[in-house]
Amino acid sequence: MLPQDPIMLLSAINTYLRDEYGSLNELCRALDLGQEELTEKFKKIGYHYDEKLNQFK
Repeated sequence: MLPQDPIMLLSAINTYLRDEYGSLNELCRALDLGQEELTEKFKKIGYHYDEKLNQFK
């Protein structure tokens, strides 16, 4: 289960992206997450997905 707190969720997602998934799309499919919803949630706290680095920053 993923954390609900946006900062904790950010940490978990970036760890998954670093260690297990080659792209945000792949992660969202595997974990059954809405990519747009996740991106918007992080945008609200000032983070965006960097495809080249495969992380939210």
